[in-house]
Amino acid sequence: MPPLDIRRRSGFLFLAVMLGHVILISAQVNRKGVPMLEAVTFGVFAEAQRGLSTGVSRVRGAWGRYVWLRGVEAENASLRRELEAVQVQFQERRALADRARTLEELLALRDRSNLQTVAAAIIASSASPDFRTLTIDKGRNQGLKRDMAVIAPDGVVGRIVVPSPNAAKVQLLIDRNAAAGALIERSRAQGVVQGNGDSRLRLDYVAESSDVVAGDVVVTSGIDGIYPKGFTIGQVESVEKNGPAYKRITVKPSVNFSSIEAVLVVLTPVAQGEEKE
Repeated sequence: MPPLDIRRRSGFLFLAVMLGHVILISAQVNRKGVPMLEAVTFGVFAEAQRGLSTGVSRVRGAWGRYVWLRGVEAENASLRRELEAVQVQFQERRALADRARTLEELLALRDRSNLQTVAAAIIASSASPDFRTLTIDKGRNQGLKRDMAVIAPDGVVGRIVVPSPNAAKVQLLIDRNAAAGALIERSRAQGVVQGNGDSRLRLDYVAESSDVVAGDVVVTSGIDGIYPKGFTIGQVESVEKNGPAYKRITVKPSVNFSSIEAVLVVLTPVAQGEEKE
């Protein structure tokens, strides 16, 4: 091969290499002078970073919501505990207010009655309808004796039947074995109130000529030697007659025996001056 051809071929090869180099350099440079390879690489990594950032944000958001929900749950639990504590305090304060009101009513009753009395709290009650009784927290050590009258602000409760050193059993007026001398406050008609073992009383032994109508107030007459005169027993609920005679007179007690919390025991001796042992 002639030397001229070799030189010519070498020149063409050089030009081709230079041209390829220039094209490669041109391909790596955009209009603003940023390398194309770098731009492509940056784009790839940017997409990867964006995906990773999105995933991290979602995980972070989910964790934040979880932490927030746990915080809300803990706060709700704390608020529930506080509410329960407030409700307990409210119940305690209401109970204290009720007790204070009851004691205030008992004191007012004691002042009105002008009798020597001792206050007592109810600590138990009989579950049997055949024996309607209550147990109070005062007994012989506080001066209580058998057949002492027990009263409440609303009226007559009953009498003591079994005193012990520091407690006493009270027979309620609604017990079927209980009775008390009574009179109609309006007409002064007299009779005997007796228990039925339920929530009502009956008024017996009323004279045929007596004036008794529904709504009349029934009070103690004092003739039984147990209950002081003039204390409220209840109100006549119904009157039934059989000819000129009274067949049945029903009395609704003034005392709600299912909700008594405290009473007064009358220490004043009975009218006849006899102390019951």
